[in-house]
Amino acid sequence: MKVSCLQENLAKGLSIVSRAVAARSTLPVLGNIYLGTDQGRLKLAATNLEIGITCWIGAKVDEDGATTVPSRTFVDLVNALPQGTIDMDLMVRTQTLTVTSGRSTNNVKGVDAQEFPIIPKAEDAEAIRISPEMLRSMIDQVVFAAATDESRPILTGVYAKFSGKTLIMAAADGFRLSVRTVQLDEGVDEPIEVIIPARALAELSRICGEQTDPVSIMVTPQKSQILFHLTNIDLVSQLIDGKFPDYNAIIPKVSGTKSVIDTALLLKACKAANVFAREAANIVRVSMVPGDEITPGHIKIGAQSAETGENAGDLDASITGNAMEIAFNVKYLIDVLNIAGAPQVTLETNSASQPGILRPIGNDTFTHVIMPMHIGGR
Repeated sequence: MKVSCLQENLAKGLSIVSRAVAARSTLPVLGNIYLGTDQGRLKLAATNLEIGITCWIGAKVDEDGATTVPSRTFVDLVNALPQGTIDMDLMVRTQTLTVTSGRSTNNVKGVDAQEFPIIPKAEDAEAIRISPEMLRSMIDQVVFAAATDESRPILTGVYAKFSGKTLIMAAADGFRLSVRTVQLDEGVDEPIEVIIPARALAELSRICGEQTDPVSIMVTPQKSQILFHLTNIDLVSQLIDGKFPDYNAIIPKVSGTKSVIDTALLLKACKAANVFAREAANIVRVSMVPGDEITPGHIKIGAQSAETGENAGDLDASITGNAMEIAFNVKYLIDVLNIAGAPQVTLETNSASQPGILRPIGNDTFTHVIMPMHIGGR
């Protein structure tokens, strides 16, 4: 293999694929990045056997070939090289990759590319297409609610259902639930239900940032893998086997109190409360006080810690229904307010022991449910 490419293009490609490199593995080659020529371009790939990312960058190919190089060594080296042309020449017999840039010459010891696992390639047949902006927004509004605890593997994934021209994504960790629905330009003939690892979608959201062309989504016939095809990038992920809980059963159908609040002000109040709540199991009390002919409605937000002190915030709000108090995990409130994407939100509640629903005003495609916290002695 003998190729030349620009340092900035190679560094960018490596930053995309290196996130899929296995941190620890019994297979040493999984700690490497694949480099190979592919129809006049340079192909970069990495996989941890759960997620595989492939990226193609422009290059001048003088001689075809492929190898794999240690991820950390190669990424750090390329990032340290000056901008300009990088020449790479592989000595096949020793699997040594000579990397030359300006007056800098480096020899990187690699592993034969034949030992690298095959990453499935996205085929355009029967693809579901979605705009990158819509996909990224959708992912960002659900993925944070997925569980990080591996004790229930199903909940570490995001449920996705393609039905006609509708795509629904839902994630839950037992304490909160996020559901987002979008309408696609093209539909599917048969409904498809899959559970995608949250980590794979988080990486996809990161990659989507600079995309302009639609993203193609393909599920393998066995429903064991899902493929996302972007411009010059493919992401392949294993799917989680199992049945996702019935999230509709968790969403309250009626609410006794409905509060309309300024998103930015509520977020600031929650962050202030968090200073004290983090020392007290993240508990924040939220009191809804309806207005009357003289006094406008308002919401009180407070947290207290025996060690550090207490906080009390007061916000104007439009409140219909009964006065009530409920406690939430303030970190969960901050998470959802950060991605609400609307100037105002509604908080719907029934009682101190029932879930609260948060929705952005003007967007009926996003619903977030938060379980209440128990306050001792109340």
